[in-house]
Amino acid sequence: MNDLFGAAEEATPHRTPLPERLRPTTLSDVVGQEELLGPDGKLTRLLAAVEQGGALPSLVLWGPPGTGKTTLARLIASHLGDDTRFVQLSALTSGVKDLKAAFDGARLARGHGQSTVLFVDEIHRFNKAQLDSFLPVMEDGTITLIGATTENPSFELNPALLSRCDVLILQSLEPDDLVTLVGRALEALGKSDTVDHTARQVIADRADGDGRRSIALTGLVIAGQGDDASLYSAEAIAERLGMALARYDKDRDGHYDLISALHKSVRGSDPDAALYWFARMLEGGEDPLFLARRIIRMASEDIGMADPTALQTAIAARDAYHVLGSPEGELAIAQAVVHVATAPKSNATYTAYKAARKLAKEGGSLAPPSEILNAPTKLMKDIGRGSGYIYDHDTPDAFSGQAYFPEALGRHTLYDPPERGFERELVKRLRYWQGLRDSKHDGE
Repeated sequence: MNDLFGAAEEATPHRTPLPERLRPTTLSDVVGQEELLGPDGKLTRLLAAVEQGGALPSLVLWGPPGTGKTTLARLIASHLGDDTRFVQLSALTSGVKDLKAAFDGARLARGHGQSTVLFVDEIHRFNKAQLDSFLPVMEDGTITLIGATTENPSFELNPALLSRCDVLILQSLEPDDLVTLVGRALEALGKSDTVDHTARQVIADRADGDGRRSIALTGLVIAGQGDDASLYSAEAIAERLGMALARYDKDRDGHYDLISALHKSVRGSDPDAALYWFARMLEGGEDPLFLARRIIRMASEDIGMADPTALQTAIAARDAYHVLGSPEGELAIAQAVVHVATAPKSNATYTAYKAARKLAKEGGSLAPPSEILNAPTKLMKDIGRGSGYIYDHDTPDAFSGQAYFPEALGRHTLYDPPERGFERELVKRLRYWQGLRDSKHDGE
């Protein structure tokens, strides 16, 4: 197979980055990704079909950094035989000229009986026109595309391109997987007997699911250190590596995943989990005011009238942050997180609002009943506007029971609260008013 990763193998070993030196050369060496590489894994089945004469579909490898996307792309290509070329591009550094050269090279190779696997790292960085340029060469079999991305392909890739690919999802590596990689790095550095299991776990924890980072951190721990065993204790390594920096992309999937986790923890009345996700986002550099605004939304969507004070607390927390700034103001937002998480839950207002919007769209431009219209001029009074209106405060129960919906629409029940929190009282009021309305109608 004519490939592009021979260069790394030919490089001077001490100049090759440690993660590259330790890159797996067979699928059996790959750590983690059991859902793809296990006996019944999707990739296992795909490659088995290829070995039986089937064609490899174009693929999108989606997963966090350091989970093996590039490694898998290379190993997949190696299963396709010596008549397959592996060509690698990065969307960060490639443009239209590079794509044209890759496509032309693939056409030429095809004329000589060779197929081409084109691997594109960070494929989501290409614009729509660049992504569209893949379609004809994928359709006619000039290339088999393998794209790698850290972003949700549903949002970042063109639907037409995505429909022609199988998506393989890679997961962050588990702690035990990372410890295995740390062990391999230590062996390559000749330090297997120097760092015990507890110290290896410290390195793995700092890697935060990223295999490439776990190997690089191992090299950092060893670099420039002597033979003093105390330098390789768990405590010494933890001090040298400092705190782990959690992965968090404020404008991409990490942002939406974590705010979703916070919102669902609030909805599920779990203040502990809610505070955890709130803190995760703050530690990742999220704007506290963004979180304050989302908590205001939660107070309306998931609590509503079950606890009207939740909205007040959320707004007060936002205002407190404006006054105090960070870090003092963040405590006020944390208080709002606890309030909305522990409040009784109801989406009755949210549901009623959506139903009202739907009814308004379907009903068109229906006029209000004439009796509830204002009549500020004599002409308006002469044509009957406001005639028959009953001033509710003049009735015995301060409830007239008159119609407020358009006559052609009739009455609809949109707000249907559960008997939770303060809405228990509202249910009593609504039933009471409905009883009065029924009795008035019965007497007509």
